[in-house]
Amino acid sequence: MNISGSSLPTMSGADQGAEVYSAALAKKRQQADGQAALALIESAGNVTKAAQSPAASTTATLGNNINIHV
Repeated sequence: MNISGSSLPTMSGADQGAEVYSAALAKKRQQADGQAALALIESAGNVTKAAQSPAASTTATLGNNINIHV
């Protein structure tokens, strides 16, 4: 497989402008997606100890004992 600049299709001025605009939009979208992913990862790392441990309440033992009659 040979890839060279001479085998690439030529683009007219209008098509080239649209191609550049489309590439710029795609790059901005990728950057926004990346920033959103980083923010999600960062927020997941900031979970407090209170959120990780179960709350001590009267319903904390609910469902631990199940009576089954056959």
